[in-house]
Amino acid sequence: MFDAQSPIYMTEPQGPVKDQPWFANCVVRFKVGSDIWAPEGLLSTLQAVEAKMGRDRDSETPGGPRRIDLDLLLFGEVAMEGEYLTLPHPRMLERAFVLVPLRDIAPGLALAGGKTVEQALAALDHSLDGRKISQK
Repeated sequence: MFDAQSPIYMTEPQGPVKDQPWFANCVVRFKVGSDIWAPEGLLSTLQAVEAKMGRDRDSETPGGPRRIDLDLLLFGEVAMEGEYLTLPHPRMLERAFVLVPLRDIAPGLALAGGKTVEQALAALDHSLDGRKISQK
């Protein structure tokens, strides 16, 4: 089931809450059969893992510190838009902290609109210093 994991990158906080510790980010790839998992079921399982690790979405400040945040970025070639889940992840192409580690495990991956990960990264104002990612 587990197929690949990027290194862990430290990322400066994005969004409205800048005064907080940097985030640790990585991307992992799982091989799951569509006969076993539906995208919504996988997301539900990821959110259950977050809850078991102490994440309380109701009490956290949006964009603020959190114990863990697991996102479902892609599910094969599935494209969908719903209240509970949108795939591919709607902000994935805007986030260097997603694209840099994604490039590590899937450098030739074609993204929305036929862009490569490298092309999507080139469109972002970001910097990479070892395993530290900054983005404006």
